[in-house]
Amino acid sequence: MLDNLFHPNLNNLTRALQRTRDRQGMLMANLANVNTPGYKRQDIDFAIELERAEGRPSVGATRMQERLARSTANRVDGSTVDLEVEVFGLAETELRYRTLTEMTTRYFSGLKNVIREGR
Repeated sequence: MLDNLFHPNLNNLTRALQRTRDRQGMLMANLANVNTPGYKRQDIDFAIELERAEGRPSVGATRMQERLARSTANRVDGSTVDLEVEVFGLAETELRYRTLTEMTTRYFSGLKNVIREGR
């Protein structure tokens, strides 16, 4: 019974934190390979992931493909990594992570409050 009450929220928070961790890793790999000839950048679009999780058709996938095509810098070495894009993505991901950890903290604080009967 308790699993049915608390599992969906906890599962959503867990998946969101995992996606944030995955994106952070991809962006860091992009930065590490900024001068690697022919390296193709990787990224996760949270809107696309949300649409997939909700079982909706992924309209965001087209947006992501367009954004990746635009981010293909005309570099001589064929790399698609843009330093500004990666740094902005890291800042955005850090903000998302902090927000999710705050939500998780509040979730567990609420559970603790219920267990203690508001005391």
